[in-house]
Amino acid sequence: MYKVFIDHRPVLFISKEELSTKYKSISWDESNLTFKKIEKKLEGIDIDSPLQVICEDVKAAYRDCFLGFKKITAGGGIVESEHGFLLIKRKGMWDLPKGKKDKGEEIEQTAIREIEEECGITSPTINQFICKTIHSYSYKNNPVLKKTHWFHMSYAGNEELIPQRDEGITKVGWKSYKKMMSMRGKTFGSINEVLDQFKERKTQ
Repeated sequence: MYKVFIDHRPVLFISKEELSTKYKSISWDESNLTFKKIEKKLEGIDIDSPLQVICEDVKAAYRDCFLGFKKITAGGGIVESEHGFLLIKRKGMWDLPKGKKDKGEEIEQTAIREIEEECGITSPTINQFICKTIHSYSYKNNPVLKKTHWFHMSYAGNEELIPQRDEGITKVGWKSYKKMMSMRGKTFGSINEVLDQFKERKTQ
């Protein structure tokens, strides 16, 4: 299965065996189903009601759907300290810090560097991997598919938080767990998935 957030709404590329009768579904047909046609089926789709795309060959359908998209790998995280959880505000919504992988970097290095750059702190440490998310968007009228690796991190410092304004970040702050989880449904699509996966790991 592949879960991709298209227009911030979850789309599942699945086999017939994975089909759930609870959710809307369409069949992948190489002859007439395209990314644009999937976009037109997103009405009524939300974080808790994904669109299922039933595929004979899940990997091939996923690959073909996003053929021609620029592929980007990114890293980010949920950073926890005695002050709370580190959130950023971008485009008017609370978000989690993340950014694009540089050539030659390990993905863990990317996550740490991006958090340092976007928030003004130094040396957060990685505790564990949370999940991967995939989402599509348009940049300068070109389609992009971004895969982000998310980590739970710790931070022990007391540095002043400085938002990276040239990346569109207007605020950085330490917030409570309750405040962070209240972002669910009010933030960018893939961030909801990170929050759900983090909550599930905390309750295990």
